[in-house]
Amino acid sequence: MENPEVEKGKSHIIVEIIQYIPNAVLSKTIIKKTTGNITASSFDAGEEVSEKASPFDNYIQIIDGTAEIIINGKINKLTLGQGIIIPAHARHSFNANVQFKMISTIIKSGYED
Repeated sequence: MENPEVEKGKSHIIVEIIQYIPNAVLSKTIIKKTTGNITASSFDAGEEVSEKASPFDNYIQIIDGTAEIIINGKINKLTLGQGIIIPAHARHSFNANVQFKMISTIIKSGYED
């Protein structure tokens, strides 16, 4: 069985962890724990992820290309190196007008406060 996470203790180039697949959105788990996870995703041009909400804050950082992230109806265009926090419970979606790759970091702890 293949380990779903990236190998620990071994350096990597983050943008090379995931490739573009024609007409697809692809995701690869970097770290997955009960307290949160980090995922790399690639979006081919023309792809989208329909509106949804998460009970946790989600930090998004663009590692290639340009993304359109809609949060509670507001369009945010993010380019290479930019990041944004999608607040817990916010309605959000992703559009790939051009190819892009992103890192998503969700931390599930700390909501007990």
